[in-house]
Formats: sequence, structure tokens, C-alpha cells
Amino acid sequence: MARTVARLIVDALNELGVRQVFGVVGDALNPLTDAIRTTEDVEWVGCRHEEAAAFAASAQSQLSGRLGVCMGTVGPGSVHLLNGLYDAAKSRTPVLAIAGQVPTTEMGSDSFQEVDNDALFGDVAVFRATVTSPDQLPQLLETAVRNALGHKGVAVLTVPADIGGQEVSGDRRARFSLSSTVTRPEAAAVRSAARLLESSERITLLVGQGARASRDDVMTLADRLAAPMVLTLKAKEGFEGADNQFQVGQTGLIGNPAAASAMQDADTLLLLGTDFPYREWYPDGPTVIQVDTEPTHIGRRVPVEVGLVGDVGATVRDLLEQLPEGGARDRGHLDHARKRFVSWREGQARLADPAHDKESVGRIRSALDNPEHGIRPEALAAVVDRIAAEDAVFTSDTGMATVWLSRFVEMRGARRLLGSYNLGSMANAMPHALGAQCLDRQRQVVAFCGDGGLSMLLGDLMTLRTGELPVKLVVFDNRRLGMVKLEQEQAGLPEFGTVLDNPDFAAVATAMGITGIRVTDPVDLEESVQRAFSTPGPVLLDVLTNPDEIAVPAEPTVGQGWGFAVAKVKEIVRGRGDSDAR
Repeated sequence: MARTVARLIVDALNELGVRQVFGVVGDALNPLTDAIRTTEDVEWVGCRHEEAAAFAASAQSQLSGRLGVCMGTVGPGSVHLLNGLYDAAKSRTPVLAIAGQVPTTEMGSDSFQEVDNDALFGDVAVFRATVTSPDQLPQLLETAVRNALGHKGVAVLTVPADIGGQEVSGDRRARFSLSSTVTRPEAAAVRSAARLLESSERITLLVGQGARASRDDVMTLADRLAAPMVLTLKAKEGFEGADNQFQVGQTGLIGNPAAASAMQDADTLLLLGTDFPYREWYPDGPTVIQVDTEPTHIGRRVPVEVGLVGDVGATVRDLLEQLPEGGARDRGHLDHARKRFVSWREGQARLADPAHDKESVGRIRSALDNPEHGIRPEALAAVVDRIAAEDAVFTSDTGMATVWLSRFVEMRGARRLLGSYNLGSMANAMPHALGAQCLDRQRQVVAFCGDGGLSMLLGDLMTLRTGELPVKLVVFDNRRLGMVKLEQEQAGLPEFGTVLDNPDFAAVATAMGITGIRVTDPVDLEESVQRAFSTPGPVLLDVLTNPDEIAVPAEPTVGQGWGFAVAKVKEIVRGRGDSDAR
């Protein structure tokens, strides 16, 4: 029996193991959404904005390693997918976007809502094509999916309004067989890297997401080299925890002094599965060895002495064969970094204690940066860390919410972490959580939301309510675009354009049929978090945090400190009515 284009596509997605498709319904998609309606194992998740749909598909793909799927109809519906698809592309995760189009007879006529999808998605997609005949299927679909999976990227298949309901002449099922590959560098390059490592006195590892699947091998290498392990944000998942006595946290703006000094004090820096993009945080002196599966990643952030193109696990095992076991390597570099890291964490724990502001040092600090005794965001993040499940999935909005998560939430146990950490988009935490919760409705999902990010895609709170998805939304409500405020002040500029006139988000959630809890007093913090996490269904916890909280960089410069002081003086003068303060 012949099948329509839409039926063939949905059957193929079902066979691939796709369980949800995210999008907003529309005329060109009608044959496809109707095919989903009549498919028992594939669920249509109707979102309020296509951007949220693409973020949700990206989250599912990152968590599962499988294909995520989203849809947008003709013109604006497809345009709205772009930001979430860029998130998937920059995260290097496979997503298939099915885009609607005007009927084939109208294509090229500047018809109502017509957009050239092949041009629109040209930068974001590893593959894009428009179906102009049913006979192109299933081969065109197979090509799209293989490109998404093989290149770990976005594929876009455009289906015009008059194509989806047409029958495919043959009835061959789609085949997607695609084996994974393990690559390893040339033996001579491994020997060269091993010689450099063996002759080095102070080695530091910079470990990224690409090393997560090879944790045991990387731990063995760190032990043999007596090397502290600096983690990128994406490597928190997999390498944090009490059993890792090598890790010293993150570097960069969200990092800490121990990680920064471990990088600066090294004579050799070994990059494992990371494309850490912030060039200013790489030290100038050390010899650099880099391991990455992508040849184009080698040396594009920092000059590299030896580049090893291969999978981290296979490459590290090759290196271990070249490095002597049981040597008497000095562990002073490692011990110094770890001691400094432990000391820094103890200090951070004191800052996160709600009682800290009542102590002598805390009272002085509070008078300077928290005169209204707002809730410390550090305290909020630390309480969530204590209460959240050991297998919780965390998502975080770009900005200060990510800073507090990175410093106070440990990715121990089976915890997972998602964020727009390569694209740096606002508004990702809630739709990422939406996709994660659809993947497993029994697993705890916690979204660290900035107030600016949450309000940008606020409508998709209704998607959580409609789907009865028990996401816990923790809103860091500082009435600010906090990271922008910090950037302005570090540059010596007074805060401008960052103040947000927020509603009572808990009341908004309640009006939408979601449990809303608002916290304004530090005394109520712990009980409120406990109540939010024990309440069935979706919950929005709106916590009014201190808007003037300062996240000190790992290595604050004199210029940053001076700029911050100048900015504060300007803000005080402006607050007294001098609108010309510059």
C-alpha cells in the first residue's frame, strides 16, 4: 500500500526512536502533524514559539545522543526556528528541522509568507534540501538524517504545502544505518607528545566535553602526570565529584583563582576534547598539546606544539603506553593547585551561608553591596544543590544564572547539565528543560532561569502546564540583565538599559495553572526550595536576589577593579539627579 510523503517521514522517525516532535502547527505542516496524530509512539508537543521547539529538540539530542526533531511552518514559522537551531549547531548535536513551504507552483513568485529556506538555513545547517517530488523519498530523508547524525549538526528538510499529502510511488522503508568511527593520531605524533610530557615538570590538563566518555582514561593520565585538571563548563558533567582529586574547577570569567593559576604556572598545557574559545584566558608561556577529533580545532585558540587528531579515549590510551608507570614525578604542582582550590571552595561555601551577612565580615560586605538584605544568589544555588536529586538534569540561562550554577552546583552522581554554552543565547533554560522533561517525565529537571531569559519566551510556560511536565523553574529574579550590568561596570560605565520591570513571576505562573512560589526573605529560602521540589507538577520558584551581587573573575585585573569603582561613583552621582554623569 502506497504511503504519503508525510506518512513515510513520520514512520521513519518512529523507527529511528524519535518520541517527540516539537513545533507550532500550520497549514503546510498539516499532513505531517496529522500523520503524527495517528502514530501511537510519536508525540506532537505543541509549543507557543518555534524557537522554544528548536531548543527543546536540541536538548533532547544532547541528552540522548539521538536525533532531535522540530518543525516550523511556512515563512515566519521556519524563521523562528533559527536561534534554537544555531544552539544545536554550536553544540554539535544532531537535529532534523522540517520546514513548511508554499506550494511548489508558487515557489519563486514572492508568494505570501514565502521564504527561501535553502538560503535561510544555509549557515546553520550541514544539509538542507527542498522536496519537490514524492519520488525523492525516502532517499532525501535518509541523506538529511545521515548528515545530521554523521556531522553532529542540523539538517533541514523543506516540505512544500502540496507535497506532504502526495503518495510516494514505491514503498521502500527508510534505512539509516550509520556506524560510528574511532579515530586516533599517527604514532609518530603520539611519541612526540609523550616525549614533551615526560620532560615537563608542571603539566595542567584542560578537559572539555569531548573527554567525558573517556573519564577513566583521563583520570589515569592525570594521576600518571601528577596534573591538575581544569574543567570547561561542559566538562563539569562527568568530571566533578569527590572521587576526582585532580579537578580544580573552571577558568575564565566564571572560573576561580586555583584553575587560573594552574594554567599560568604550567610549563605544558594538555587540551583534551575542548575548543575553549576565550583566548585571553590561555597563558602565554606553556607548551601546548591538543587532542581533538576535528582537525580544524587544532591551534585555532592558542598556538599548539603538537596536535593530535583523534578520539580522546583512544589517544590517551596511546599516550599512556608511551609514558612510564610508577615514576617519581613531583606532585607539587598538583598539590598546590588542589590546596588552593579547596580553600577557594571553603570561602565560597561561607559566602553561600544565609547567616554570613550577620557575621562581622558579612555585615561589612552587606553594607556595601546588599544594603536591602536581598537573597544572595550564591545561597539560592547552594540550597538547590543540596536538595536536588543526584540524577537531576540541570539547565541554565546564559548570564549570571550560569555563573552561580558553575560555582555552587556540583555535577556529582548521574547529574546532567545543559545550556547554550557555545551560542550564548538568552532564554534557553526553560525550553531546554521542556525537551529534557519530555525525554523522561520521572527524572527531576531543574532550570536555572534568569529573569530576562525567562520573560523572553514566557509563553512556553503554558507548554509545561499543558504537558503536565514537572520541571522546577528556579528564577534568579534580580530585576536586571545581570551579566550585562557586570560587563558595563567592569568597563567603567554606569549601569544603563539593564533594569527590568518584572511582574511577580510566581503570580504569573499561578495564573497559568502552575504552582508559583515567591521568596523575598532569606529566612524563607531553604523551606521554599524544599516545598518547590516536593510539589508535584511544574513549579516556578521566583526568588528575589540581590541585584548588586558581584561575581569576581578568576583573575580580576587592576583595570576591571578600577572600572568597577568608577562605574559605582557614576551610578551614585546619577542617582542624585546628575543625568549628565559620564
